This record gives sequence, C-alpha cells and structure tokens, in this order.
Amino acid sequence: MDASDLKGLYGEAIKKMQTAIDHVRHELAGVRTGRASVTILDSVHVEAYGSRMPLNQLAGLSVPEPTLIVAQPFDPSQLGAIEKAIRASDLGLNPANDGKVVRIPIPALTEERRKELSRHVHKLSEEGRNSVRQVRRDANERLKKLLKDHKISEDDERKGLDEVQKLTDNHIKQIDELQKKKDGELLGK
Repeated sequence: MDASDLKGLYGEAIKKMQTAIDHVRHELAGVRTGRASVTILDSVHVEAYGSRMPLNQLAGLSVPEPTLIVAQPFDPSQLGAIEKAIRASDLGLNPANDGKVVRIPIPALTEERRKELSRHVHKLSEEGRNSVRQVRRDANERLKKLLKDHKISEDDERKGLDEVQKLTDNHIKQIDELQKKKDGELLGK
C-alpha cells in the first residue's frame, strides 16, 4: 500500500465527517429561535393533490419582518390545506390566511421553551459528534487491518491514526461551534 491509498482513506473520512457536519447544520437550521426563518417550516407536509407534499413545494415562503413568515400558495385553492398543516405541526404556530396568503406570526419564545430547545440543540450536536467518532472508528479499524495484512508499516499506521484523530478533533470543533452559535441565538448570550 502506498501513500495514495492512505490519502484515499483520509479523503473518504473527511467526506463522511463533512456529511455529518452538514447534517447537523441542516438539523440546527430547523430549530426555531425567536427570529423568523423559513427553514423552521421544512418539516411541514401538506395534504394536497392526493398526497403529502413539503410546504415549500406548494407555496413561496418569505420573511418580510423578523417575527413573520408569509406563505404565498402557487395554487390559491391550497390556502386552507396549508394553514391546516401548519396548525397541525408541532411547531406551536398559529397561522392566519387573508384569502391570498397565509401569515405565520412567530411568537416570542418563553424562557422554558428556550431551555428546552437548547437541550434539543445539544442532543443534535451530540448525535453529530457521535457520527464523526464512528467515522474515526471505521478509519482506525481499516488502518489496523492494513497493518495486519502487511500493506502498511507500523510507522504509517501510527501516522495514519494521528491524522485521523486530527481530522476528528477538527470536525468535532466545528460541530461545537455550530452548537455554541445556535445556543447564543436561543439563549441570547
């Protein structure tokens, strides 16, 4: 085995770790803070045209002011279904329609709800860190197997384990920063 194979192993590990970070970033975007963001509606699915469809495929979503989201249906006949789906979601939102658009005011978060959401953010972050650690575990096992099969030297294995650990530390640090930023938004720190 030569250095290019080790580079391939590192490349694969980096790609999988980056995927874990992207997943955490996406999940955290869906956690609502006191500020309106269309990503909090990503989980809302509307019963339309005989199937369940994501809200963003049935309406244009915009944030005209910090505490309001507006859903402009592409098909006005879906207005009621969109309003019903948002109300039925577990987001605690109370939409209202004026015959043309659905206005979704974002209520201020209570201190208790902020702490609850903060715990959720910590849970999502920990899941991301566990994913990164799993990638590290897989890469380390592959390095040990390569050593056992006499495809790399003990020095290469040691360097490889150090490199994989550096990658892991770097990616976990990125997840920690995402968590800290989201906590800051939630708890106003």
